[in-house]
Amino acid sequence: MSSPDPTLDTANDTRKVLVVGASVAGVRTVQALRSAGFTGVITVLGAERHFPYDKPPISKEMLSSESTGEPVPLLTEDDVAKLDVELRLGAAAVRLDPAAKVVTTEDGEAHAYDVLVIATGASARNLPSGEGLAGVHTLRNAEDAVQLRSELAPGRKAVVVGAGFIGAEFAAAARAWDVDVTVVEAQPIPLAHILGDRIGAELGGLHELHGATLMTGVTTKRLVGETRVEAVELSDGRTLPADIVVVGIGAEPATAWLKGSGLPVSNGIDCEASLEVTGFPDVYAAGDVARPLHFLYGEPVRIEHWTNANDHAALVASSILGTPVPRPALPYVWSDQYGHRIQIIGLPSRGELVLTRGSAATGNLVAAYAGPDGVLVGALVLGNPRMLMKCRKAVMKSVHHADFERDLPAAS
Repeated sequence: MSSPDPTLDTANDTRKVLVVGASVAGVRTVQALRSAGFTGVITVLGAERHFPYDKPPISKEMLSSESTGEPVPLLTEDDVAKLDVELRLGAAAVRLDPAAKVVTTEDGEAHAYDVLVIATGASARNLPSGEGLAGVHTLRNAEDAVQLRSELAPGRKAVVVGAGFIGAEFAAAARAWDVDVTVVEAQPIPLAHILGDRIGAELGGLHELHGATLMTGVTTKRLVGETRVEAVELSDGRTLPADIVVVGIGAEPATAWLKGSGLPVSNGIDCEASLEVTGFPDVYAAGDVARPLHFLYGEPVRIEHWTNANDHAALVASSILGTPVPRPALPYVWSDQYGHRIQIIGLPSRGELVLTRGSAATGNLVAAYAGPDGVLVGALVLGNPRMLMKCRKAVMKSVHHADFERDLPAAS
């Protein structure tokens, strides 16, 4: 990355910037570059044929019986014209030659660049036995959500494989349609690997409170059906009838197209704190696909959060232009379930639960996590926006959990 240069003339910068990926990280990078005065050529390659749209509503608003089910746009045609960007839709990248500075798309077209931004995101994992079966869904793009929403109707039976955030959000949306929902989770307690046993159990309890069935400590053996799914066979021998199956077992960084490029790929693309890919000048990674050195944790971390992708865009633009780099924000993710907004600051998985107030069942829960030195590393807040700000400041300032607790009111 070039050093910050306050005299840099972005208005006369003629470099060609190629952005691979048309979701939030890619789109916001373009907007940040133009806002900073960059006048060079910008081309965006989007694998989907949809105009760029926001991803969080896919498992939230788009499934609601009260919504239109339409994607929430990130850009309009007017925006594209004002940004003076070439937007190529349905142009999935299949190969990168960093020596020649060329990206090839599946139609065989070669796209040359001076600066490359890789923002290809992540792809949903599926069950092998679900490939090709009607009624089996993952939730990673707008078409997934539209197709799934069309199958929701009162009295239908849905089995959700995985009790993570995507699975839980679908379960909540389906219950609002009066769908009979069963959530199957391989671990004894949902989300325990992120939030610990106690808080994982609190959130898992929301399913039962709202009429869904939660089955833990059991895996999916296979999906039953000829052309359409009819049932889910579990590892303990039970079989669940199913009209719909939603697979929410995580995602993998979309890096398959980089095979043979030489880029350092290991659970994402390894890059510096500036988001420049390690060992590859003028190549940057942003969003779910990036695995940069994290300023707070001192080691590479890949984070699949919308806000992280948004923050990466500003950082990449500054790195490309050699302008002062903004300090990265704390990791933040939210999940809407059964009328509750669950918000997580930092990385609770890097610590132990040291403080709880309230409960998920009452709609007011605060949980704080600290590392071995007692310093806060993360927090979860449900239904208490004022506490969210307190937690954010405390984690950002590396406050000791004892000091944090001492400053809290008697009841929060």
